[in-house]
Amino acid sequence: MPNPDFVHLHVHSEYSLLDGANRISSLVKACQADKQRALALTDHGNMHGAVELYTNCKKGGIKPLVGCEVYVARRSMSEKHNKREGNGYSHLTLIARNEEGYRNLSLLTTSAFVDGFSFRPRIDMDLLGKHTAGISCLSGCLAGEINQLFGMNKEKQAEDLAIKLRDQFGPEHFWLELQRNGIEMQTKVNESLVRLHERTAIPLVATNDIHYLRHEDCAAQDVLLCINTGSKVADEKRFRFETDQLFFKTRAEMAHMFRDLPDSVKASVDVAEQVNFDFKFGTYHVPEFVAQDGETADALFDRLLDEALPKRYPGNHSVARERLEHEKTVIRELGFVSYFLIVWDLIRWARQHDIPVGPGRGSAAGSIVAYLLDITRLDPLHHKLLFERFLNSSRVSMPDIDIDFCKEGRERVIQYTRDRYGADCVTQIVTFGTLASRSVVRDVARVLDLPLGEVNTLAKKIPSGPNAPNLNDAVEADSELRVIRDQGPVWKDLFRYSLALEGLSRHASTHAAGVVITPGPTVDFVPLSRTGDDITTQYPAPQLEELGLLKMDYLGLRTLTIIDRCLRCLKHLGSEVPDVDNLPEGDPATYKMLMAGDTLGVFQLESEGMRKLLGRLKPDCFEDIVAVLALYRPGPLESGMADLFVDRKHGRIPILYPHESLEPILQDTYGCIVYQEQVMLAAVELGGFSLNDSDNLRKAMGKKKPEIMERFSAQFIEGAVANGCPQKTAQETWDNIVKFGGYGFNKSHSAAYALITYQTAYLKANHLTAFLAANFSCEMGDSDKIKALLDECRKRKLEILPPSITHSQWEFVPEGPEAIRFGFGAIKGTGKKAIGELIKGRAKLQEEGMPLDLHTMAEALDPQLVGKLCWEALIKAGSFDESGHNRGAVLATMEGALRDGAASAADRRSGQASLFGAPEPKEKEAETNDGIDDSRAVSPQEALAMEYEVLGYYLTGHPLEERAGICALLSSSPIPALADLDGGAEITIAGLVLQLTENTVRRGRSAGMKMARFLLEDLHGSIPVTVFPRTWAEIRDSVHDGDVLVLRAKIDDSREEPGLLLEEAWTLGEALAHFRGGLALDLNPQDMGTLPKLSELLGRYKGKSPVYLRVQGDDGVLRRVRTGREWSVHLSEDLARELLELLGAGRVGLARS
Repeated sequence: MPNPDFVHLHVHSEYSLLDGANRISSLVKACQADKQRALALTDHGNMHGAVELYTNCKKGGIKPLVGCEVYVARRSMSEKHNKREGNGYSHLTLIARNEEGYRNLSLLTTSAFVDGFSFRPRIDMDLLGKHTAGISCLSGCLAGEINQLFGMNKEKQAEDLAIKLRDQFGPEHFWLELQRNGIEMQTKVNESLVRLHERTAIPLVATNDIHYLRHEDCAAQDVLLCINTGSKVADEKRFRFETDQLFFKTRAEMAHMFRDLPDSVKASVDVAEQVNFDFKFGTYHVPEFVAQDGETADALFDRLLDEALPKRYPGNHSVARERLEHEKTVIRELGFVSYFLIVWDLIRWARQHDIPVGPGRGSAAGSIVAYLLDITRLDPLHHKLLFERFLNSSRVSMPDIDIDFCKEGRERVIQYTRDRYGADCVTQIVTFGTLASRSVVRDVARVLDLPLGEVNTLAKKIPSGPNAPNLNDAVEADSELRVIRDQGPVWKDLFRYSLALEGLSRHASTHAAGVVITPGPTVDFVPLSRTGDDITTQYPAPQLEELGLLKMDYLGLRTLTIIDRCLRCLKHLGSEVPDVDNLPEGDPATYKMLMAGDTLGVFQLESEGMRKLLGRLKPDCFEDIVAVLALYRPGPLESGMADLFVDRKHGRIPILYPHESLEPILQDTYGCIVYQEQVMLAAVELGGFSLNDSDNLRKAMGKKKPEIMERFSAQFIEGAVANGCPQKTAQETWDNIVKFGGYGFNKSHSAAYALITYQTAYLKANHLTAFLAANFSCEMGDSDKIKALLDECRKRKLEILPPSITHSQWEFVPEGPEAIRFGFGAIKGTGKKAIGELIKGRAKLQEEGMPLDLHTMAEALDPQLVGKLCWEALIKAGSFDESGHNRGAVLATMEGALRDGAASAADRRSGQASLFGAPEPKEKEAETNDGIDDSRAVSPQEALAMEYEVLGYYLTGHPLEERAGICALLSSSPIPALADLDGGAEITIAGLVLQLTENTVRRGRSAGMKMARFLLEDLHGSIPVTVFPRTWAEIRDSVHDGDVLVLRAKIDDSREEPGLLLEEAWTLGEALAHFRGGLALDLNPQDMGTLPKLSELLGRYKGKSPVYLRVQGDDGVLRRVRTGREWSVHLSEDLARELLELLGAGRVGLARS
């Protein structure tokens, strides 16, 4: 007997956040496997997954049923949730039948979030009664009010409520919901529901309240609940489901479970058959742009373009005019005139209000309309950029013009958008944080109550980041992860649950850049939700685009802020400020710097790999910068395209073209297919494609679908032959295009961003101090980046002036052409508001001629505005060092100074004078002792530790300074001198270990093994060190961040900047113990007066190591003399330090016997 039809009507997905463990795609596949014809989605309180359900179901041949399990406040949604006081909530299952029902369901869930949120998004019966049209209603699970009343033996009230709901929704659209899940209370309630059905004829319908896909997934979902509630799995008193039956059951299982009530199974199909709702994709909802002077959108569009054309293209602009008219026609046909004007208006307003805007990004840079409207600032004709890459009239889709704004001005532009188009028509967009591989392991480990230290160690071994493999692939690739997994049952559970839950949505948040702009209130188009204080759409960005809504990305680009600050620094210095939109082309200093790979701070060129590619490619024109941004990606690098480009550019191999007709298209890239636009132009030029067809080819190449590529292959070869190309050549050309074209990058985006790259490179090459000061100011929250910038300053001989209570501002500022003053904003624990008050108070004190000591400033500033933590951080960073007092002494005085300051502030607030009357004259105050007790001074090491605590790096000193002698003694040379050595040269070097990281080898014989990298820093510089797996396995337990070690290593010259390949590592004591040789001292005739002191010094460190004197005679000849045994010494840190003090740097070393 065939299984009866059945449809699951009560289903929770991952969007029932940290409650449902189902992926929508998996639910659809389960429907297909069981030949179920429809599927509902009824997540708790929201419709987040509605569009995803719809698209997945339609692709799978399943009928989608859009619904929601709403929370209904017992008394009123306008009152706070309070179960004890009779305003708890119950559940109710709603499914939209038609367009009107979808709109009503959207309004209900929106009101629940916007107006009724208290613990949960809630509606109430009054609101529900106004929006029942087009909605089918099921009475709900055990948490439904009817079932709750039955559970309390209130059958009459339950019946009254059921009849009320039946009357509100209509007798054909209300069902009593039966579930058989093994819960004792459910069994009791079911009996009451059946009796109610018999009395009222309200139909019964069978559901299963699905929360996970398979029976075996119950344990993973239980772990998810623990993550939600912050409970431990082992806690017997925690919240848990009382059943393991809430999984996707087959038609046969549901029929068997309700074999005594077969009509309830059939009723599920009745509910589904009533639904006739489809989302309307392909219709665009762009607000009509209304000019403030009443000019129509079309007239304004034409006028702006006609005015801009002769300005951008003076003289004969027939080619530009032809391109413009073509683009205008397409834009008008697609109905996007208002879209372009909206973007034009936003960018125009931003520039008028001194908010830096990027020159363009993405394929929009290929539009001459965007260029003439000043949306982009890159000439698409000059750079051979294609409009069809942006808008294709044969493949209609909403244009996507993302805009880069200065990070600090972005919010002002969003507020202008709200003011311009209406706050209810401009809404931020929801996005979902997920249980990513590393975070899911931490979450699951916490609820399993695993030791935190062991979990932290494990988590650090799991790759993270946008390109990281999933957890399963990471485990397969890493033997250490497999060992941890297999060490015991609880660890196996950790990995099992983590794999099951990885990738599920964890929480809703607000999209960092996106807003949606609608022609009317956004709630008329999509449901809204509340994320913290933000009102957002319930659908994420991809679904909004499918629904034809105008999504705008207001991207905050820090580089624009850096450029703006750099120009302000130049103005502060009184220097000439360049026009960054009209910089001289081919600036020699800029390209010299790029060829050297000296690109710290240069947009998109900072990574080590990029610097290496620059060093090989040696860009000497703007087109090379465009190309390098396109080439530095996995495809071109791994396929050999980047190598081919470099070798052809430098003439090491000849430039060849797939076909002679393609030379004009490929000549800028030396015959290499680097850009998608080149693929499109090749298809047009040789294959006879239209530009629209060539764009479809470009898109197909990205998807790599064989059947589509075969059709394009035939079209290309046929067109090429028709153009006079031999068939064999046509086939070879096509194969070449397919081979390399699949790695092609969007030239429009690469060219637009290359413009920012050139701007930052120009500023660094020609205005270094201002440029680095701007970078410091924009990176103040990133200690590692600040450290790298400090190293850059030292390398460039720029002085970094320390924090100063007298001179520092919040930001870093240049003081003269070769000095930068450290900014207060880079000190942890300060805060912009507090520093703003401090700077205002400081200015007032300076006007009054008052001293800027701690007591005076603490009295002048309100302690509620500048608190203790701020003062402490400033002192530890050395801001009061200029007073001549030790940091420890100033810090010890701080509490008293702040107490006095608080008393003064209290007196000022109360309007009272001091107990002792009016203050003494200012002249006398200025001479008063500042009250610092210098006996409370700390050691230099303690002062440096304070500095490191609040900065994250050493600024005014270094821990190695005290050990400079022994480090110099044990080192072949200082770190900067290593750059002069040949690759493979073996050296010994001492220094401080910093930024230690451990990685898993992904390929080759050592795949799955661990290796390490760190920076070794001495007093003169730093150098990257690589530790391969065999060596790392030997020394791993003895190397930590902050250690001072002596390394035996080889020079690695495989990169632009030299590095080290580590072979051995010792502590200073171990290095001295291992050394077999003597002490070498360089002496000259001028040292005659020093010899008695030297003799006395060596005598105090008697030992077994011989002493060699390298003596320069009057004749200039250097001779090595071994002293007698009575002068042999014991090598130690103290000896090295005293010798360095006596003879100076560079004259003390070791000599092997």
